[in-house]
Amino acid sequence: MLFLTPVLVAVVCILIVWIFKNADRSIEKRKREPRARAEARPWVDEDLRDSTDLHQAEEDADEGHESEEKVDHIPFFHTQYSEKEMVKRSQEFYELLNQRRSVRFISNEQVPMEVIANVIKAAGTAPSGAHTEPWTFVVVKDPDVKHKIREIIEEEEEINYRRRMGDRWVTDLKKLRTNWIKEYLDTAPVLILIFKQVHGFAANGKKKVHYYSEISVSISCGLLLAALQNAGLVTVTTTPLNCGPRLRVLLGRPTNEKLLMLLPVGYPSKEATVPNLKRKPLDQIMVTV
Repeated sequence: MLFLTPVLVAVVCILIVWIFKNADRSIEKRKREPRARAEARPWVDEDLRDSTDLHQAEEDADEGHESEEKVDHIPFFHTQYSEKEMVKRSQEFYELLNQRRSVRFISNEQVPMEVIANVIKAAGTAPSGAHTEPWTFVVVKDPDVKHKIREIIEEEEEINYRRRMGDRWVTDLKKLRTNWIKEYLDTAPVLILIFKQVHGFAANGKKKVHYYSEISVSISCGLLLAALQNAGLVTVTTTPLNCGPRLRVLLGRPTNEKLLMLLPVGYPSKEATVPNLKRKPLDQIMVTV
């Protein structure tokens, strides 16, 4: 028995070393997992992550910056309504926008291009960081181009639904009866693709910084939705995940433009339906201090 004691001691020592090594590996693995999960968030569009480096853009812009400090300031003229008129106008505008719904069943009936031009001009009145107006609205009417857009989006969307989005997101979408099949991309008479410009170009070709480009373009999209509703047209907001680079190439857009949103625009089809959703009441969305 005595000669077994050193053997047992050796075995115990080996076990202790093995346990500690595996514990270290587990700790290191746990440290890496959150980072890996953060880097592989499936709902983050990779095309929107590759924004131009702000510091480099600033350096390039500073080299050929033309000051706009001498822009003339002019008198501001404002129409002030009576309180009664203000209440009336605000209530009517709310009622108009409260009828807005995301419609996925769109007729192929043509819409006047003058209306499309007007709603995009309305979207272009949005405020933007340092008045850089970092948006490009690409209007697609050509049936062949629309179909190519649909092919690209459906190919990526099937991957999104099956792998990228995750079970929770897919489950949350079930009530909307939506999937990767996007027939409206063919049937809608007009597709409007909204690109954000991560930077612009000065007259000398140097990069021009665009401040808060995503926020600015998002505000512009909100105005566009309101303008479409006001014109009697319908749409559904779509953000085609990981389709941006291919759509940008298809449409011949430069690399400083990143796809933010796609809107199929037209009249609702006769068989159009929408989910019976309710909006939050005012006391759940407004806080007065």
